[in-house]
This record gives sequence, C-alpha cells and structure tokens, in this order.
Amino acid sequence: MTVYVLWHVHSLGETDDEKLIGIYPDTDAAQQAIARLIGQPGFRDCPDGFSIDTYELGKDHWTEGYATV
Repeated sequence: MTVYVLWHVHSLGETDDEKLIGIYPDTDAAQQAIARLIGQPGFRDCPDGFSIDTYELGKDHWTEGYATV
C-alpha cells in the first residue's frame, strides 16, 4: 500500500523549516489539504513550499547507517 506524505518547507536563511502536514491515502486528499492550508498565515507567504512524497507501507526507507556531523 502506498501513502502520500505532505510536507511544507521554507528557508530560514541557512536552515530550512520543515513541517510534516499529514499522511493521506491518495494524491487527491493531499491536494485537498494544500487547498485548505494555502491561505493560512505562513503558508500563504510561501505557497511553493508544499511537496507530496510517496511511501510504501511496511518497507524500510532508510537502509544505511548515518554519521553525525
């Protein structure tokens, strides 16, 4: 099963402010969430910050280790 993850990201100078908005069963539901939020404070100032990623449930998405910088 595939789910659709809605993010909003905007730049704060040298860092990014990332918000996980929600997880939806299809792209239509994610697009409807964007339509509900795009006029809200903050979101309306950065309407291009929305993105939708797809994820398969029950699958490892990070399969390697990591290093702390």
